[in-house]
Amino acid sequence: MISAIYAILFYVATILLVVGVAMKIRKYARTPAPLKIPTTPAPTTRGGVVLRMAREVIFFESLFKSNKWIWLFGWTFHMGMWLVLIRHIRYFQYDVSWWVGLAQPFGTYASFAMLFGLLGLWARRVLVERIRYITNPSDHLMLALLVAIVGSGMMMRFVVHTDIIQVKAFMLGLMRLRIETLPSDPILLVHLGAVAVLMIIFPISKLLHAPGVFFSPTRNQVDNPREVRHIAPWAKKLEG
Repeated sequence: MISAIYAILFYVATILLVVGVAMKIRKYARTPAPLKIPTTPAPTTRGGVVLRMAREVIFFESLFKSNKWIWLFGWTFHMGMWLVLIRHIRYFQYDVSWWVGLAQPFGTYASFAMLFGLLGLWARRVLVERIRYITNPSDHLMLALLVAIVGSGMMMRFVVHTDIIQVKAFMLGLMRLRIETLPSDPILLVHLGAVAVLMIIFPISKLLHAPGVFFSPTRNQVDNPREVRHIAPWAKKLEG
């Protein structure tokens, strides 16, 4: 019964995640950018824009320049998260890729970096008065959900172990539309339930900022307003 409930939950969560993120990206792509507004100093070539975007996505360059403490917590959390996600790919592969296997020890301890970053960002929302003033209850709930996911995952890895063979069989079964037996360990059920909730609310939450950076005109525009006249697509139609 538990296996069927979680199987349905993950099917629904996956559909909502994929459709929701796709709709958001479509909305970002269709939002007009009528002005040339790259944040200066900005690159004057398309290659420079690509390099700038890479620095922003990988190193959080603008955040580093604006606030070193927030950058430390945010960058540590995100880099740890990517390692943990790569480590989890093994649950969706029969034969684990060599690079996924290589990431296993690093992904294990990257959870500590995730937790450090989350707690630092949460403390900022409580201790910094101007941030506390604009913080909504939903912000605390998001952070609590992420902490629950990381904390329960760390407990299964370092405190109370679960049957990862069965967990992998369950995940591989879902990919082939089969419901395999899921271990009924309470911590595992909390972990998977929290992940499913995160997948469901992700497209409508503040957490959906990763795709947005690629559509930000302050970052993705070439600084060439004198050389090239900037006309939004909808304005071209009006002129035609």
